[in-house]
Amino acid sequence: MLSQTEENYLKCIYTLGLKEGGEINTNAISAEMKTRAASVTDMLKRLADKTLLDYTPYHGVRLTAEGERLSKNLIRNHRLWEVFLVDTLSFSWDEVHDIAEQLEHINSPLLIKRLDKFLGFPRTDPHGDPIPDEEGNYFTNNTIPLAELEMNTNAVIAGVKDHSTAFLQFLDSNKLTLGTKIEVVRLVDYDHSLVLKIAGKKNITISDRVAKNLLVSLI
Repeated sequence: MLSQTEENYLKCIYTLGLKEGGEINTNAISAEMKTRAASVTDMLKRLADKTLLDYTPYHGVRLTAEGERLSKNLIRNHRLWEVFLVDTLSFSWDEVHDIAEQLEHINSPLLIKRLDKFLGFPRTDPHGDPIPDEEGNYFTNNTIPLAELEMNTNAVIAGVKDHSTAFLQFLDSNKLTLGTKIEVVRLVDYDHSLVLKIAGKKNITISDRVAKNLLVSLI
């Protein structure tokens, strides 16, 4: 059985791989895990000994098939627990990450299977991120950053790239939550901020940074 720290490393490497592709270097892992490079190297050697990743000193790492499977299981657990916390226990979407980080390490496939069924087999978590199924397959969610949405095009908020508490609370305070219908009615040339029409009624101005971190689906 793996320790929680080992599992966190696997998930970190998998997540970095989705962003960067190819082999992941130790500096990137060190920055993500907020630990010393020497500690990262020791952990990579340990995980390599367990055949969960391929590690070549000074070249980087790549997960094996088994390492990827375990990583996807952790992500599946995490996102299902987030759905449970929001939908069943009435947590807000900015409160659930740290709790789900703890719950994801419960090693009970039967519990997760029943949790998935209890929740109605959700395809996305409260932040719009896809939930892998039992085989590790993801539901394809076609989204684009709001910053790329064409003028006068109707869309619905479907996800976020920034999961920070501050950003999620900002979205809540401006009613820019998942499922909200929006339309870009004006682009400000000076700073690339956007004027949005919310649900066909209220207009609101958001910065380019916010627009780049909001994901939308066309409707």
